[in-house]
Amino acid sequence: MKKLIVSCLAVGAFLNANAQNYWKKNAGKTAKVILTSSKTNEKMADKGMVKFEKFGQPKETDACIFVDPDFKYQKLIGIGGAITDASAETFYKMPKNKQKEILEAYFGKNGLGYTVVRTNMNSCDFSSDSYTYVEDNDTALKTFNVAHDEKYKIPMIKEAQKAIGKDFTFYFSPWSPPAWMKSNKSLYKGGRLENQYYQTWADYYIKFIKEYEKRGINIWGLTVQNEPMATQSWESCIYSAEEEGEFLKNNLGPTLWKNGYKDKKVMIWDHNRDLIYQRATTTLSDPETSKYAHGIGYHWYETWNNKTQLFDNLAETQRAFPDKFLAFTEGCKEQFKMSGIYDVSLGELYGRNMLNDFNKGTALWTDWNILLDETGGPNHVGNFCFAPIIADTKTGEVHYTYEYYYVGHVSKYIKPNAQRIGSSSNRAALTSTTFMNENGQLVTVIMNDSENDIETNLWIEGMSAKLSAPAHSIQTVIL
Repeated sequence: MKKLIVSCLAVGAFLNANAQNYWKKNAGKTAKVILTSSKTNEKMADKGMVKFEKFGQPKETDACIFVDPDFKYQKLIGIGGAITDASAETFYKMPKNKQKEILEAYFGKNGLGYTVVRTNMNSCDFSSDSYTYVEDNDTALKTFNVAHDEKYKIPMIKEAQKAIGKDFTFYFSPWSPPAWMKSNKSLYKGGRLENQYYQTWADYYIKFIKEYEKRGINIWGLTVQNEPMATQSWESCIYSAEEEGEFLKNNLGPTLWKNGYKDKKVMIWDHNRDLIYQRATTTLSDPETSKYAHGIGYHWYETWNNKTQLFDNLAETQRAFPDKFLAFTEGCKEQFKMSGIYDVSLGELYGRNMLNDFNKGTALWTDWNILLDETGGPNHVGNFCFAPIIADTKTGEVHYTYEYYYVGHVSKYIKPNAQRIGSSSNRAALTSTTFMNENGQLVTVIMNDSENDIETNLWIEGMSAKLSAPAHSIQTVIL
């Protein structure tokens, strides 16, 4: 017991020394504030500097964001969005100068700092048509080719890759195997991958990886199946947790390893937060399956219009599998209306999800379509949605929604390999997260989605900077 007490005291002394050293370096320093406010119509505006002053024990009446640099959690893999067929088709319908503007807005030096790109293998709802890469009943996959993607999708992905550079992180997801491999003989409305095609389908992933890498697009990872519990009117395929595990253990995992792709990051689930814990604990309960999985992907559609999303399910899953990373792989606001593209609630939907997701352990965050047209498409089943940037292909105008700016308050300033730092808020209206970049820069993002302005304190080890958090605003504080 004495040894334990001494040990605890030593750890406490070490943490206190770290904090003291941190503030020896930063006491009295100033921090930069960047603000987006719907009230003043400011978008990522430079609000100047705030100074840290001594501030002892806060009272209950003091609104505070508490940050402690001694407590470090997950590292950020990256933030980005999906280049789907719809995004790429829309992109190439725009004038050349607007194409350049859109690339810069996401991937350029002055853009949002996106480093992650997701795409679809075979068609998805955000494709103008339905397609696969092989002819019917070609079990040997001799006819496999990605010519369809070479018109729009591959060129845009390569433009993004060029703009991102060394941090380019690219992964893909299938929505459905070819119809002839499935129980319902359709790309649509669920169905299951038939047992006799498990290995053929695993080989299909290898073909896709090889064809893309042959074109200079390095693939970082993949998900086993997009939304494996959704029977959609568009491309979809159903797997139970056990079926996904069997496919990964017996076919996909060994096939990747046999072909020299052991380093490809495989993510299971790739569906909503509601079932993430059950799926992870079931699929990964077998060590022979678990060894092939690197991460657990999820979406937000279970309660996207509700402020009480199931964020605790992420934390519980992370606790159960600390060796697997959590990856937000898709989310958007559905039911597109051009008249609603400047509504601040679009940004708050993103802010609420991003900040809470990171606080519960998420390491990779990927938006859905990075670009859509004035209809919220193209989409071959009428499932039209919002995107951070809407391009009007009729007028050539580029529209930046609040989604774009709210994502940017995180992605522009928090860099890959940044580490999340311990933080909390004492006001329900203030949602916040903090990361430390590799260069030691501390970045705190604070969102106020209430109707009231809130004067708050960014409190770090007995020092505080006074901040104003206007109603319906988000700000980034960089120390």
